[in-house]
Amino acid sequence: MTDDKDVLRDVWFGRIPTCFTLYQDEITEREAEPYYLLLPRVSYLTLVTDKVKKHFQKVMRQEDISEIWFEYEGTPLKWHYPIGLLFDLLASSSALPWNIIVHFKSFPEKDLLHCPSKDAIEAHFMSCVKEADALKHKSQVINEMQKKDHKQLWMGLQNDRFDQFWAINRKLMEYPAEENGFRYIPFRIYQTTTERPFIQKLFRPVAADGQLHTLGDLLKEVCPSALAPEDGEKKNQVMIHGIEPMLETPLQWLSEHLSYPDNFLHISIIPQPTD
Repeated sequence: MTDDKDVLRDVWFGRIPTCFTLYQDEITEREAEPYYLLLPRVSYLTLVTDKVKKHFQKVMRQEDISEIWFEYEGTPLKWHYPIGLLFDLLASSSALPWNIIVHFKSFPEKDLLHCPSKDAIEAHFMSCVKEADALKHKSQVINEMQKKDHKQLWMGLQNDRFDQFWAINRKLMEYPAEENGFRYIPFRIYQTTTERPFIQKLFRPVAADGQLHTLGDLLKEVCPSALAPEDGEKKNQVMIHGIEPMLETPLQWLSEHLSYPDNFLHISIIPQPTD
């Protein structure tokens, strides 16, 4: 793995200033003040919002509280998507802080998975890591790890410990020198303009002639509508971690440095802001 540690660090410590407000129809015993938090982009909403939950529960009666869920401008927020992905997809062109509404009633069964405990988040996270390693190394790396290594990955994410996480994760980012990259690149491409949750296909980081595939090559093959026609204006932004990487960037480098902790590149295709 090429060692651009500063990039890894910048990605890990990315934060989104967020204002949580209780939904106006929730029954409270006194007024609920908004709660402000810097959300880590690489984590999951249900993993980092215990303080938010406690803050609002203080002004509510026990019988009025059921499972917490969040929404932004009418869209329920999927807890199993990383926070940075949710923001890029739904709110990247809006002013900060990100305004999230908190609900304790009327859980939207059709739109959201239940999150009964931190164990559910851990199970989802580890299944993504295993899927990514199946694509990258035919599962060889993750299967050779001990249970305590899997636990260290998870605890590193849960407790926001960069060094603890990367001590294990770097093994998942290595590949044999003669191969120039992973077997396939774990990626998912999201668009708000389609019903399909995301696009995911097999795509190699290196072409048959040994050339490194780029982000532009990937989009051309699996999501050509994201790219501007050669003579036309740019209609979309291609975002990873709140930035627009150059389309000439090698996909292997992106996979090593801009993947989320679940080892996937989560790529958002969003309409170009008109302002």
